[in-house]
Amino acid sequence: MVLASESTVRQRVRSSATVDETEGLTVLSFHALGTVCRVSLIEPSRWAANAYLDALLNWVAEFEAKYSRFLETSLICRINAAAGRDWVAVDEETDLLLELCHQMHFLTSGAFDATSLPLLRLWNWKARPSALPMADQVQVALRLVGWKKVQRRPGAIFLPEAGMGLDLGGIGKEYAVDRVVEMAKEYGVAKLMVDFGQDIRVVGTPLNRPAWHIGMEHPMQLGSCWGSVALQDGAVACSGDYRRHFEHEGRKYGHIIDPRTGWPVNSGCRVVTAIAPSCTMAGILTTTAFILGPQEGARFIESQVGASGAILTDQHRYLTRRFHEHLVQQT
Repeated sequence: MVLASESTVRQRVRSSATVDETEGLTVLSFHALGTVCRVSLIEPSRWAANAYLDALLNWVAEFEAKYSRFLETSLICRINAAAGRDWVAVDEETDLLLELCHQMHFLTSGAFDATSLPLLRLWNWKARPSALPMADQVQVALRLVGWKKVQRRPGAIFLPEAGMGLDLGGIGKEYAVDRVVEMAKEYGVAKLMVDFGQDIRVVGTPLNRPAWHIGMEHPMQLGSCWGSVALQDGAVACSGDYRRHFEHEGRKYGHIIDPRTGWPVNSGCRVVTAIAPSCTMAGILTTTAFILGPQEGARFIESQVGASGAILTDQHRYLTRRFHEHLVQQT
């Protein structure tokens, strides 16, 4: 846990920022939200582009300072610290985020649950040496998980049991991508790609090309792509366990936890890619499909309006019908 003010986070984010301008394309790169972030845009004017990039850096830093569970002064940490004791006041945007958590919990039949923090703390895939929790420890943590337990009213939230905790890791970064895209409209930026750690949303088209092209990493051949998709307006997100996992006694345990069972997912999926109108929806679809497994996951993605996807296992690829509309290259 890190004690950091909003100004400290803003300074860190801004000091990491670099801008590259080539052939009419401006690319801002910076580190925030625990990942590398890139915003690529076609300038409507130099003034508009600079004003937009300056505003988005401030907004992203504020967002991280507010919602990171790794920053002791964040609103999320204050909500978690008050679990079992007090209601915590929240602003309008937080109310919106919490309502999104509620809607996605319902949509996924509990496969997405923002109260999964007790399980995430237990299954620490970064720990060295790796350690496997005992089954009774998992059950103790699982009893603290459950979105339906959360009490909300306009402008306030209460976690009723001590030890409960919120984690917005499954929705926060994707929501931030969508907000940064919406901000672009205020500055007249109509052609851009926002990529926060491979959670991506695009608007319009790049220079001299009919669409933005986005590669999809091969889970068995790291650093290479098994295909790419073309998009003009929409979002792409991926979920997989091939990079973030640990091994214990010869068995692999991924970082994606099923909040319904308390255990890392072992569904046979290696990576799930989803295309949707918003990055928030694309992210939810990939995580949920990964938990459900290849066949049921593909059906779940296909059932959502405007969504399509691809699921890779060790042996097969499951592509929804509409995914072929975007697929431009496949190996």
